[in-house]
Parts: sequence; C-alpha cells; structure tokens
Amino acid sequence: MGHTSRVRCAPMSIAVVTGAGSGIGRSVALALAAAGWSVALAGRRAEALEETAAAAASAEALCVPTDVTSAEQVTALFAAVRDRYGRVDLLFNNAGTFAGGGVPVEDLDPATWRAVVDVNLTGSFLCAQAAFRTMKDQDPQGGRIINNGSISAHVPRPHSIAYTATKHAMTGLTKSLSLDGRPYRIACGQLDIGNAATEMTARMQTGILQANGELAAEPVMDAADVAATVVHMASLPLEANVQFATVMATRMPYIGRG
Repeated sequence: MGHTSRVRCAPMSIAVVTGAGSGIGRSVALALAAAGWSVALAGRRAEALEETAAAAASAEALCVPTDVTSAEQVTALFAAVRDRYGRVDLLFNNAGTFAGGGVPVEDLDPATWRAVVDVNLTGSFLCAQAAFRTMKDQDPQGGRIINNGSISAHVPRPHSIAYTATKHAMTGLTKSLSLDGRPYRIACGQLDIGNAATEMTARMQTGILQANGELAAEPVMDAADVAATVVHMASLPLEANVQFATVMATRMPYIGRG
C-alpha cells in the first residue's frame, strides 16, 4: 500500500527571505507565497522588493529594504516582521555576493575580500542571530533557518577565494546554529546550490573558467527547482530537519572530473 506525501504549512507560517529582490531569493519568496506562507522580503533595493511582492500577488507580503551587513538594519527588519505578523517561523538566509570572482588570489583587493565576508558571512550571522532571538522568545517557541550555502561550500571554482571561503564558513554557521537551537526547537539546515539560472550565473551558459584552465559553457537549472527544495525543507515539522542538501544542474562539472 502506498503512502501520500505530506506538505505542511503551519496555521501561522511567517517567512523572512533575504536577497528577495532577484534571483534565487525572488524564486523562493514566490514559491513560499504560493504554498501559503506570509513572506517578509528583505534586500537593498526597495523597487526590486516591490516587484517581487507584486509577482507574488499576495497582500501578505511585507517589503523591508535592508542592508544585511548592518546590525541596526537587521534588527529593524525583524522588529518590523514581529510588528506585522507577531512571529517568525522561517528564515531563508540567502543574501550574498560574488564580488571579486574571477580575480586571481594575488590580485584580490583586501577591501573586496572584506566586502564579501561582510555580506556572505557576517550578514548571514546577523540575520540568523536576529531570527534565533525571535524564535527562542516567541510562543509557540521555535522555527527554522535555511542557509544558502552553494556547492562552493564543498569545492572552489578557480579565482573564487573570497566567495568560497565564506561558503565554507557558512557550513560552520549552520552546524553551530543547529546545535545551539536544539533546546529551543530551532532547526537549521543548509542548501548547497549549483548552477541555478539567475543573473549571477548567466556567464556560465556562455563560457566560464574550468580547473584545467579551459573555458567551457556549463548546464544550468531553473531557479524554481531550487525554490521547490526550500519549500520542502520548510514544510517539515520542527521534529525533522534536512541538515544538508545539494540541488544542482544534473550535468554540471561538479561530481568527479566533470
């Protein structure tokens, strides 16, 4: 006898999505809204957030322009979400930058290194910390944090030292949050994404540097498939957690020698 798959959305399901103005963040926000979540959209560009909210066609969407590198702005983001909805059930920690990508390590400007660390690592920490505080104190207690890790959390591309280092660090952030969240019903997992079709990955379809020094076009996948994975992870009860998952274009050069 077969079984029926279950997709749960709690009666009060409030999600915060960072980097929601474009790319994977927008796709995830739209998918969560379609699944019945109320979504708070965070990102630097107010106009882009409004476009995401309009595409979601949801009166429940809340747009909060936020620079995730600013502790004050992150605090204001979560205060706005609590004021509007009363709680936070999910953070998709997605905001990130590939600044400095393509620059040889010996030529990378230290200021660019710091900028990537500030957004990808410190920004993720600040958002996770604010979500953790909210989830710990709310009633019912608990929630879920999903970090966008990238397959660079496992293997680097050539000339990507800043991005790769921060994504490796994201794994440590995920593990610590997962451990420290246990007493408070706060689950934390990481989704490592490879070659989703977004503005950031457009050059992969025309030719990108490979480890052997050659340029080659790489297959990509629809960002909606990433969003579906996030919705699945988010739909689990807090007693279950996808700790680490990888979703990637099937034929991209990642497994083995490509």
